[in-house]
This record gives sequence, C-alpha cells and structure tokens, in this order.
Amino acid sequence: MRIEIPKDKQLTFEMTLPIRWGDMDALGHVNNAVYFRYLESVRVEWLRHVGLELKQTGVGAIVVNAFCNFLTQLEYPGDLLARHYIASPGRSSFDAFVTLARADAPDVICAEGGATTVWFDFDTQKPAPLPDWLRAQFTAAP
Repeated sequence: MRIEIPKDKQLTFEMTLPIRWGDMDALGHVNNAVYFRYLESVRVEWLRHVGLELKQTGVGAIVVNAFCNFLTQLEYPGDLLARHYIASPGRSSFDAFVTLARADAPDVICAEGGATTVWFDFDTQKPAPLPDWLRAQFTAAP
C-alpha cells in the first residue's frame, strides 16, 4: 500500500546526504532499513535547525508512526537531496514528510516518507500543546 504525501504541505528544510558504501545490501542497492535512517537524519536536523534541543526531559518531539514509499533503487556512489515538509498541525501533533532524490537528478523522487510527530511532555508522559514558535513554522517561508 502506497501512502500519498499531501499536496498541501510547507517546505521547511533541505539538506544533502551521502549514499555510503555500507548503506548497500547484498543485492547492491541501498537497504530498505537505511531509508528510514535517512528520513530520521533529515527530521532531526530540521528540529535542530528550528532550535529544538534534543533531550529526554521537559518537552520535545516524538514519532508515533512512520512510513516510506520506495520508488526507485538507490546505489552507491552519490548524494541525496532531501527535502523536509510539514503539514496538518493539530493541538499536539503534526505530520512531517521527506522526499529523497539523487542530487544529480533532483526532480526524480526515489523515495518519500513521513511521520506523525507528537509534542510530548517527558515528565508527565503525555502529549503537550505545540508551542507557538513551532506552530509558526507552518506559515514561515523556507
């Protein structure tokens, strides 16, 4: 089942990632599990970019589900252009999406994935309202 990424989303961040030799499996292409690491790396760098200190106390972001659509195989060597998007802000959650394309073919999406992220109070172990500074990211230009 392919999960569709919504058309109504806000581009928030771009970065490049290397395809490493060790990312490949015995069949000579990037292992499926590695795509989730790419998605995680982009998500974490975006959170750091907007000023979130990643820690396990106070409040912060947790992922409650994640998916990846594998569209074309990736192989070493090369670099990936990763684009991060956000959408669907709720009281305490939002959806984040990432597209991955080879840097030498930036308009050809090789994989796309996403995650529902919940703003979480680690002390009470309960969801918390999205802070205003994070909510502002949904209308900010990249």
